Amino acid sequence: MRIVLRPPVAARAAEVAEGAEAAVPISPAATVVLVRPADGGGIEVYLQRRHRGLAFAGGVFAFPGGRVDAADADLPDSAWSGPSPQAWAQQFDADAATARAHVVAVVRELFEETGVLLAASADGAPASSGWPSEHDRQAVSEGRPLGHVLAEHGLRIDSASLVGWSRWVTPRFERRRFDAWFFVAALPTGQQPRVATGESHSQTWVRPDDGLAGMKGGDLPMLPPTWWTLSELAQVHDLAGLHEAAPPMARHTVGWVREGDDAVMVLPDDPRYPGDDPNEGT
Repeated sequence: MRIVLRPPVAARAAEVAEGAEAAVPISPAATVVLVRPADGGGIEVYLQRRHRGLAFAGGVFAFPGGRVDAADADLPDSAWSGPSPQAWAQQFDADAATARAHVVAVVRELFEETGVLLAASADGAPASSGWPSEHDRQAVSEGRPLGHVLAEHGLRIDSASLVGWSRWVTPRFERRRFDAWFFVAALPTGQQPRVATGESHSQTWVRPDDGLAGMKGGDLPMLPPTWWTLSELAQVHDLAGLHEAAPPMARHTVGWVREGDDAVMVLPDDPRYPGDDPNEGT
């Protein structure tokens, strides 16, 4: 798919590449692709449509997620179950404190945005619909630490419910930039997502192939990391295959190249990639 940068964006991309403009700092973020079995076989993925007026990714269909907050690193060990922060750190090539914050952030963001909670009791029983309550979700959205809510209900985040998938870094020419860790998680039994924040106004479940077709047809506008991830998930035939289907962990970004008078996006499968440096730190 050929995507041409708008003239102001293309001009900034050139200025940043030439050193005339500085790239903005990168903020840590986390994203989760919620999946469920599809009728007739295969899987469906959950997408939310973001409000058009948002400064970042307005109007597009996206997965739940957001910034990593400083408080996300403070979740106590007593509120954690499943693979350790050290295990996640090894997978994402980071330190354990950073990994802990990202895993907590993705659980928190999913809970805030959809009401779905990836948590379990000490005996392994999963959280279910209505437990915790909408009151709890609202409290976390307003800044109450997730660990406090979990403790009240005798719950721990369930990091075993997550599959590490990839990392995407916003290109240097964007004015808001994130290093987003992508995870995939099956929808917990007994829970249903809903649009619960002011960032999104509608939701849909789609098979990955149908989502890609909608994107190409213009009905489901998406950012490149979203449809790239859908293309990877199109190869997954059931939930049991998620771990095996996870690609080798990689840190991607969207690059760009000149085609005549146009600046055109390129992705990691393009032989001209990278036109931007995915390992550039700031």
